[in-house]
Amino acid sequence: MGVEEIVLLNADDEAVGTAPKSASHHSDTPYHLAFSCYVVDTEGRVLITRRALGKRTFPGVWTGSCCGHPGPGEKLRDAVLRRLRDELGIPSASLTSVLPRFQYRAVAEDGTVEHERCPVVRAGVADGSVRPNPEEVEAAEWWTWERCLDLARRPESSPWYRLQLAELAPLGAPLDWPDAGPEELPPALAW
Repeated sequence: MGVEEIVLLNADDEAVGTAPKSASHHSDTPYHLAFSCYVVDTEGRVLITRRALGKRTFPGVWTGSCCGHPGPGEKLRDAVLRRLRDELGIPSASLTSVLPRFQYRAVAEDGTVEHERCPVVRAGVADGSVRPNPEEVEAAEWWTWERCLDLARRPESSPWYRLQLAELAPLGAPLDWPDAGPEELPPALAW
């Protein structure tokens, strides 16, 4: 397998190049493309994960179901399905674009910066079984929406989770989140 690359963006969210993922996350991380995904079952429970303790950035924090970086030329849908398979052992899901314009910048305790245009996607699943990859996920648990909202008020959650929940909470319960469509995705990212 080759070196994983991230897509670098300009202020207009247009692709301006690529860079190796592992060498790009530091105290001056360039603005780049990412995504976050919330897996929701038919009962409206959300799969919440704790990042593996060996992760380079924000190890051990509780966050949404999974996140990742679309590769150069990779569609958002394909990137999300790839990470669901690789990180959580979820073979398929029904995807909905929920917060296509989300972006954030956060600084970890060690000074590492995350600076991402990070569309948020809901992944609907009928089967609640998961097989977390221990290199990526320390723990994975199905939570009620109320418990998810409570986590957003706690420091053990990731900064992007807290910011995303501030935008997701007004949309109602996860099964009620409206489809925002692909129109407001960044120019560098096809659905």
